[in-house]
Amino acid sequence: MSLYDDAVLVLKEYGNGPRGAGLADAGQDDTQHTGAEQAALRRDYLDHLSAHPDGMRKACGAGHLTASALVVDPVGERVLLTLHRKLNMWLQMGGHCEPQDASLQDAALREAHEESGITGLTLLAGGPVRLDRHPIPPPCHCHFDVQYAALAPAGARETISDESLDLRWFGYDEVADVADGSVLRLLAATRSRLG
Repeated sequence: MSLYDDAVLVLKEYGNGPRGAGLADAGQDDTQHTGAEQAALRRDYLDHLSAHPDGMRKACGAGHLTASALVVDPVGERVLLTLHRKLNMWLQMGGHCEPQDASLQDAALREAHEESGITGLTLLAGGPVRLDRHPIPPPCHCHFDVQYAALAPAGARETISDESLDLRWFGYDEVADVADGSVLRLLAATRSRLG
């Protein structure tokens, strides 16, 4: 199965059962980011891929899918954020899909490992925890981000990558002090998935 086909399947299943439980959970405390909003985004993502067969690749100027993962400590009390070098913002790990990625999950895990330096990360069961579309500077214009959550193994040691200015663990209650609304919504959806 190609990465494109995997993305279409993941998006079709998102919110329709165990692999995609995210629609009901996503952003319940934010009226602009409800399950209905996630369902509309899912349709937009699928329409984008239908209109752009190259929509998985950075070269697609109309925008492209990306994959990210919020890394959670093994105890479930902190998340690891990266201070993005280009954007100067605290964000989850993530980025562009690469030719070697067989699936969105592979892309999310690869990005999380590359940007955190942590080996042995595992994605939470149930597929993506949410979708987040956001504008970015040209030439790309738009990222259609498929967001996962990853658990770090016990004793994990992070390492700052070339893409980051800093890398730091934040308690759940500290994230609002450093990150924007998209990270807060991802954190809320992750915590809901964790139970």
